[in-house]
Amino acid sequence: MIEPENSTLSIKLQCELLSLVRSSYYYVEKPSEPVPQALLDEILVINKLFPFMGSRGIRDQLLKRNYKIGRKMVTSLMKSLKIKAMYPKPNLSLSNKEHKKYPYLLKGLEITRPNQVWSTDITYIKTRTGFMYLTAVIDVYSRYIVSWELSNSMSADLCTNVIKKALKSGKPDILNTDQGSQYTSTDFIELIEGNGIKISMDSKGRALDNIWIERFWRSVKYEEIYLREYKTILELYTGIKEYIDFYNSGRGHQSLKYNTPISVYFEKTIVKPVKVA
Repeated sequence: MIEPENSTLSIKLQCELLSLVRSSYYYVEKPSEPVPQALLDEILVINKLFPFMGSRGIRDQLLKRNYKIGRKMVTSLMKSLKIKAMYPKPNLSLSNKEHKKYPYLLKGLEITRPNQVWSTDITYIKTRTGFMYLTAVIDVYSRYIVSWELSNSMSADLCTNVIKKALKSGKPDILNTDQGSQYTSTDFIELIEGNGIKISMDSKGRALDNIWIERFWRSVKYEEIYLREYKTILELYTGIKEYIDFYNSGRGHQSLKYNTPISVYFEKTIVKPVKVA
């Protein structure tokens, strides 16, 4: 555009020739307002408390805190803060097509006592230096964590070691796992069958088949891991150990009539049977 004093063409005519709306010539862009530091701090706090939340979840949390903000703005601020949601790594337990798979034995089963059914699984924990892997064995009837191990490698040894440790406390009739290669490996199968334990494996695509250990993963992550900033692996290990000690013996569970898992597992306190759908 040529200023009127330097042209024989009026602004109106220039806009018509350029197919522009005349008002666009007079538009002055407003300077963007600085983002309040309190809002940025709030987003960081939400991300620390709920690292699994993406822009939609953080937006919802901000709305509850009386911030009027849209999802696009939250996405932009998350990028500027260099934060993002923590998602599980895909295919944590990959199957091996050459390994034998076992049927799911728990459907319709009524679990009425400790050491009738154990369940085991692996979950990941993101740290400053990479991923750590937590595995545990839970007694389904009592919800007691029989054993657990933490490692920087998701190997078959991690899974066999946690079972060997658990067998010092008892022996189940049935052990339920997923179809991951760690659980179908020769060493793992020989360990389980060598102790006279029946093997049950989740049906493909049926995450709820192992719901008891999944609920424990949710508890330990939401009530311990996501709330802390571990500077070292030793701090992570100590935090998990203290939480599991508390989980087993420090509080009653509603599903156990508010008895503790350790009392139900060792003292044989009678609680409601677990009915598997």
